[in-house]
Amino acid sequence: MTAEADAHARAVLAKAARENFPVAPRFLPREWREDLMAVYGYARLVDDIGDGDLVPGGPDAAYLGLEPDWGSDQGADRLVMLDALEAGLGRVFDRRGPAPVHPLLRALVPTVRRRGLTPEPFLALIEANRQDQKVRRYDDRGELLGYCELSANPVGRLVLAITGTATPERIRHSDDVCTALQIIEHLQDVAEDLTRDRIYLPAQDMARFHVSEADLAAPTANASVRALLAYEAERARLLLMAGEPLVASVHGRLRLLLAGFTGGGRAALRAIGRAGYDVLPGPPRATKRGQLREVVATLRREG
Repeated sequence: MTAEADAHARAVLAKAARENFPVAPRFLPREWREDLMAVYGYARLVDDIGDGDLVPGGPDAAYLGLEPDWGSDQGADRLVMLDALEAGLGRVFDRRGPAPVHPLLRALVPTVRRRGLTPEPFLALIEANRQDQKVRRYDDRGELLGYCELSANPVGRLVLAITGTATPERIRHSDDVCTALQIIEHLQDVAEDLTRDRIYLPAQDMARFHVSEADLAAPTANASVRALLAYEAERARLLLMAGEPLVASVHGRLRLLLAGFTGGGRAALRAIGRAGYDVLPGPPRATKRGQLREVVATLRREG
């Protein structure tokens, strides 16, 4: 890997510090940290492509084999780039063919080999971002949960696979936690998502609380928007609670990591509540102290 490619990969991985939960804390075994960061780097790359956060014709396009003049039609080009990423992912799993060029895909190869990972969860993340280019609104909660099945749940399943702890029950609880975390992120990012012409609040719920799209575009939330956000936050909290037995089902450092995921979600919900459920001026974020407090509370509850 060239110095330029290495620096580019580090810039993507640095985004882990902005997440609601610790991605690969230092108390974990080194191999776990490396593998978790490799998976995070891939997931972050997929999302950056789907969100249009990459420079058209920039280094990522070149690494994925696209022509220098790529970038004329934003929506279509995201799909083209996702297709190119899927082709690069195929190289990760093909032992006989050439290695992938993109540095974040190259970093994924030893993780896939070491842990015996399969392509399905990685492909699901690509499919979620394809859906983002075509589906801008969700009629009901069922549709939204179907999206989370693609966009969030595969990450939790990969964590269990990397740590060698996957069982049907743990996967079920992990799916609850990951879906809850995805919904919490949606609640934090209502205003940002709207700038991308996306709304992840179910239309049925918006109608129930008499919230219009114009209300979501306002500088601050009115009473109806706040009531809607409080309702969605409570449903996310209950889903997070349903998944918390996952923490008690494991031991040692993995237990602390998973408590970090659920505790981070709870801390984010508290931050949203402290903001009076007015997320429109900007995403409410939990403090490190608040996250730590929720992690400790999670460990005590599941002790």
